[in-house]
Amino acid sequence: MVLALALNKSPWTIIVSDFNTLSALIASEVSTTWRRTSDITNPLAFYLMVVCLFPLSLGPEPALLQRIGPGVIWVATLLAGLISIERMFRDDWDDGVIDQMRLSPIPLWIPVLAKAIAHWLTSGLPAIVLSPIVALLMGINGDTLWVLMLALGLGTPIVSLVGTIGVALTVEQKSGSALQTVLILPILTPVLVFGSASVDLAANGQAISAHLSLLAAFLIFVLYSAPWAASLALRISSE
Repeated sequence: MVLALALNKSPWTIIVSDFNTLSALIASEVSTTWRRTSDITNPLAFYLMVVCLFPLSLGPEPALLQRIGPGVIWVATLLAGLISIERMFRDDWDDGVIDQMRLSPIPLWIPVLAKAIAHWLTSGLPAIVLSPIVALLMGINGDTLWVLMLALGLGTPIVSLVGTIGVALTVEQKSGSALQTVLILPILTPVLVFGSASVDLAANGQAISAHLSLLAAFLIFVLYSAPWAASLALRISSE
């Protein structure tokens, strides 16, 4: 705020300017991803294959499918999100765009946040849209289905946000996908546990507010911390 007053600009003007910049960057990132259709179709195809193969391998046992279904859907969603996350900064790093971003007057956390949101829009959101279909294969319906979609709505953005940190830390590595997974998966384990547990509790008629509240709190925390941490990692990698 002090800086805004020194520049004779109101804090609201700076906030609106940053929001407009963020929106433009998100639109650009989504447009770029849509031009590379494989970045969208490959994770979704993997997601659908994993979820569809489980009922075929376990046989027609509704009780078993309902019990393991939430965990299967969450694992498939998590892995599908990680498949497409490696290229989040890779192309920009190879083309020297990261260095330009560092020298830009725009704070580095803004394009980082834009990439995370764009990744969620092209990876997490399609998984949520497809979740009613795959949930029916697992015998999940009614109120439990709505809980599943709500939990995915809270959990999938965390995957994209935490993913920015892992990718930023390994962006110098030519093949850093394995290292990214090692760095990211331990952080995402609570999301997997609380997300699948909330659906199990809903199916058994138990309270789910605690688990969903923890997911929401985790989302708020990484929404504030992940872009800053990823931008710091990019600066260190660029030096």
